[in-house]
Amino acid sequence: MHDTLHTYCPQIEKNIITGKMISKEEEEGFDNYMDIHFIHRSNWLRAAVLGANDGILSTASLAIGVAAASNFREPIILATLAGLVAGALSMAAGEYVSVSSQSDVETADIEREKKELRDAPELELHRLAQIYEGRGLKKETALTVAKELTEHDVLAAHVRDELGINEMSQAKPIQAAFASGAAFTLGGTLPLLVTLFLPLKSIEYSLYGFALFFLISLGALAAKAGGSSVIRAVIRITFWGTVAMGLTAVIGYVFGVNLG
Repeated sequence: MHDTLHTYCPQIEKNIITGKMISKEEEEGFDNYMDIHFIHRSNWLRAAVLGANDGILSTASLAIGVAAASNFREPIILATLAGLVAGALSMAAGEYVSVSSQSDVETADIEREKKELRDAPELELHRLAQIYEGRGLKKETALTVAKELTEHDVLAAHVRDELGINEMSQAKPIQAAFASGAAFTLGGTLPLLVTLFLPLKSIEYSLYGFALFFLISLGALAAKAGGSSVIRAVIRITFWGTVAMGLTAVIGYVFGVNLG
C-alpha cells in the first residue's frame, strides 16, 4: 500500500498541474492515501484511551486503597464494582456534555459565518484569499483559488479554512460518549477480575502488578493505533499510574481503618 501510494501521488500531482486526466488506478491510490495517516482516528482514539486508562487506574487505585484498609474481600469487590459503574456513567456523561459544548460552539460559528456570507460576500471572499496568501500563495493565485472554491461551495470553504472545522476534527458527542464509557467499562473490568479471583493476602501487589501490565498494554496499543512513540507512551502511563496507585495505598494505610 505504501509503495503504491508513494508511486502514484507524485504522478497525480504532475497530472493535475499539466491538466492531464487522472487514471482510475491513480484515483484509487489517491482515495486510499489517508489509510497511512492517523489523524482521522483522533476523536474516538482520544476518548477511548482516556476512558480505558481511567477505568484501569481509578478502579485499581480504589481497590488498592480499600484493600490496604481491609482484611476482607467483600468490601474490596463492592468498592471496585461501585467505582466501575459510577465511573463509566460519569465518563460517558462528562464526555457527552463537554464534546456537546464544543459542537454548540462550532454550530454557532457556522451560523455566524452564514450570516457574514449573506451580508458581506465580497469581504468574505477577500478574507479567504488572504488566508491562502498567508499560507504561501501569490496574491493573484490566492484570489483565483478563493473564487473557485467559493463557486464550488462557499460555506464549506470558509468553515474549513477560516474556522478550521473539518470532518476529521468536528465534534461528535455521541461517538465520544460511547467510546469513553465503553472503554472505561472494559478497563475497569480488568482490576475487578483481579479482586474476584486472586489471593486476598497479596491483593494490593496483584492489583498494582496487573494494573501496570494493563496500562502498559493500553499505552502501547494506543501509541501503535495513533502512530506515535510506544516507548514514550509506556513510560508516561507507567509513571503516572504508579504515582496514583501508590498514593491511594498510602492513604489506606495511613488511615488504618479496618473495614469489616
